[in-house]
Amino acid sequence: MKKSREETAETRKRILDVAAQEFRRNGIHETGLAEIMAAAGLSHGGFYRHFASKDQLVAEALAADMDCYIDSAAAAAGGGEKSLLEHYLDYLSHERCDDRLGPCALTALGSELGRANEETRRAISQSIDKLVSALVARRRPKDVAAAKADAIVSLALVVGAATLSRIVDDPELSDAFLSEAKKRLANTRAKPQRKTVTPTGE
Repeated sequence: MKKSREETAETRKRILDVAAQEFRRNGIHETGLAEIMAAAGLSHGGFYRHFASKDQLVAEALAADMDCYIDSAAAAAGGGEKSLLEHYLDYLSHERCDDRLGPCALTALGSELGRANEETRRAISQSIDKLVSALVARRRPKDVAAAKADAIVSLALVVGAATLSRIVDDPELSDAFLSEAKKRLANTRAKPQRKTVTPTGE
């Protein structure tokens, strides 16, 4: 019996969701199509009814995975500086960083993504740009350029610290990457803005 469009769309989404999870768990190159389809409860032969290649699957799965993270980060940004800071601190928690799946694709697959094919790198690049734009837009800053610079620096600090924490095998050093990044974020956002002093003419 021929599947409806809705059923086909649901099956495709399930493959994307499972693929993103398996890629983050085991890496892109170590994860085969047969494993992904089995984890999704589907036959290997059905893969090509939904995707032309593994490269297409990687690009779409990780882009969709990043969209989920973008939504959560943007929601936090919409709650103000405190909510956004709490989101960053949660991202830098040992519970999330010690999870094999990682906080997001950037942390779990950073080195692989840097060597990925053009299609995948383009998809991830667009996702990162969307993330930065979402963080800026939800905060509605008066100085957009400064807010974008802040979002870029914070993102680099958070992802970099989380990635290094996962790489090293020294628990003390791993903890240091997370704790120092948390301190830097908290201190930066706690600093009051300088007020312009108007001369009194005395």
